[in-house]
Amino acid sequence: MTTSSKSTLAQGTIVNGRWRGGRYMIQRLLGQGANGVVYLVKQMDSAKLYALKMGFDTVDIQSEINVLKALQRQSHRRGGAGRDLSYLVEVDDYSLQGREISFYVMRYVKGDPLRSFLAKRGKPWLGIAGLHLLRQLRQLHEAGWVFGDLKPENVLVSPYGEVELIDYGGVSGIGRSVKQFTEWYDRGFWGAGGRTADPSYDWFSFAVVCVHLLAEEPLKRAANQLPQTRSYNDLIAIIRSDPALGPYRGWLERAVSGQFHDTSDACQCWRELVIAPLGRRKPRSKTPRWMLGAFALALTLLGCALYLTLGF
Repeated sequence: MTTSSKSTLAQGTIVNGRWRGGRYMIQRLLGQGANGVVYLVKQMDSAKLYALKMGFDTVDIQSEINVLKALQRQSHRRGGAGRDLSYLVEVDDYSLQGREISFYVMRYVKGDPLRSFLAKRGKPWLGIAGLHLLRQLRQLHEAGWVFGDLKPENVLVSPYGEVELIDYGGVSGIGRSVKQFTEWYDRGFWGAGGRTADPSYDWFSFAVVCVHLLAEEPLKRAANQLPQTRSYNDLIAIIRSDPALGPYRGWLERAVSGQFHDTSDACQCWRELVIAPLGRRKPRSKTPRWMLGAFALALTLLGCALYLTLGF
């Protein structure tokens, strides 16, 4: 444990809630941003895993809590088809070396950051994870919020592609200024628009996330240009030319140009590009049987995830 309010707590530290008495053991660090630190924690009474965020600023963390409460109310109104609706589990304060630090506890999807998930499962799984992510964004937008600081580190993915956003520090009300962002995924960084919070800001960020994950080197070269030479056209050029982006090209162009009607439209278009490969026949090839078996297993897992995703 260290003296700075912005330092991280060691694994095994017990966080005791001052007012509600909840007890959580730190398992590991999930992420750290400008306004707080997110940990994976185990609730001592139930042994359940949650994500716990400690805030550096009371006003900022209260704003995040308000967002999560709104999402929870919205989910309960819709029903949620048996899914865990507990966006917000608990809110309390933690006493650390004479200082009161506000924290909140939210649900946790057991999984990996988006980049690690794709490294394990393969890049075709971006289709499933992307659809779940867009559905999360749609729910956020319909509640009147924009995520803002969308980046691979803020996206956890379960083994079957379910997605959880883990840091709501950049969430801004629609129509306000985006209060937290990361340069590469920021519309203003590329001269593609302003930093007013609207749904198209999140579409843009997600499109750049896809480019980063599938065509990292061209994106690095474009991002490292001088601000006066770097532009939105650099992104368009990468999207149109890099083979790895081929399956998503049309969607990415529309996203960085802000051409979807709304996030439901963006979800539907992404869903269609995920479904499209299912109707294509695979050409025959002289492939070793063991490799065919491994490939068949991967396809089976992917197919099951697609069935669960598209049927949800």
